[in-house]
Amino acid sequence: MSNKRKKQLRIAYSMMGLIAFLVFICGISIGASSVSIDRILPTLFGNGTFKEEFILFTVRLPRVLLLSLAGMCLALAGSILQTLTKNDLADPGIIGINAGAGVGITIFYLLMDGGLTHFAYILPAVGFLSAIVTAAVIYFFAYDKEHGIQPVNLVLIGVGFASALSGLMMLLISSADRADVQFVAQWLAGSIWGADWPFIWALLPWLVIALPIIGRKTKTLNILALNEATAKGLGVYLKKERAILLTIAVALAAAAVSVTGSLSFIGLIAPHIAKKLVGASHQRFIWLSMLIGATFLVLADTIGRVVYSEATIPTGIVVAVIGAPYFIYLLKKAD
Repeated sequence: MSNKRKKQLRIAYSMMGLIAFLVFICGISIGASSVSIDRILPTLFGNGTFKEEFILFTVRLPRVLLLSLAGMCLALAGSILQTLTKNDLADPGIIGINAGAGVGITIFYLLMDGGLTHFAYILPAVGFLSAIVTAAVIYFFAYDKEHGIQPVNLVLIGVGFASALSGLMMLLISSADRADVQFVAQWLAGSIWGADWPFIWALLPWLVIALPIIGRKTKTLNILALNEATAKGLGVYLKKERAILLTIAVALAAAAVSVTGSLSFIGLIAPHIAKKLVGASHQRFIWLSMLIGATFLVLADTIGRVVYSEATIPTGIVVAVIGAPYFIYLLKKAD
């Protein structure tokens, strides 16, 4: 790598790191329940008032950390899916994987009679199982023996499945209690309902396990981005590698949405921005996309909390308002 390229990478990562830090601080210090910037460090080191410690450690810090982890997971999942499908429009939310996880979580929630606070560690596994089945079905319908995965077909089939599964979720709760209906409605809107420490510890292991595997697979991802003939010629077992990477992407996306609610467009936007900043090599952009995903999600949540003083706008809605125009632009460009 040339010195110019190394400098470009350092600048991109440094600037994004600084932006992420500032957004993280804003997420803690802005809002109705918040800790002022000059009181964050004293409170962290045990010199805050009872109110400051309660707000920081019980309300703000777990929420911001959860959003950061979920943003990283969704950005990684989107990066992998875009490479596997050779489709710049691929995103766990857009192609129905998040909705698949949601159906499993809804059934689990109804069967457990709403006692969800005791099952934080089971939720990601439930979401993963239902999401992997959904991904397999979508992949089956979108795959063509002669041409492989067709990008536009994948998006259309994924959007159709997402709509159908969201309808199924509403059907499942049609005769449920009001509390159950409220939970599913909040999940669909992308309300960050699991913003507590148990949900952070439930989400963190999925990311910790996935990161070293993805780190070893970055060269493989570069090869998979090429055409199939070239990839086979370089000795890559396509079916095996695709199965491993697809499982990781689905696991990360399902784990994230199981504790945050339905969030689309993070996995679409973050990889695109990262590629524009540092290029399309997975060794360079995939880690930057994690940072961008975390920053974007925390920023969206902060906007949702402060833009309307009388109520909190669900984070998923803010993300959709920002991400939908970009998706339409990419869809038009793909045509």
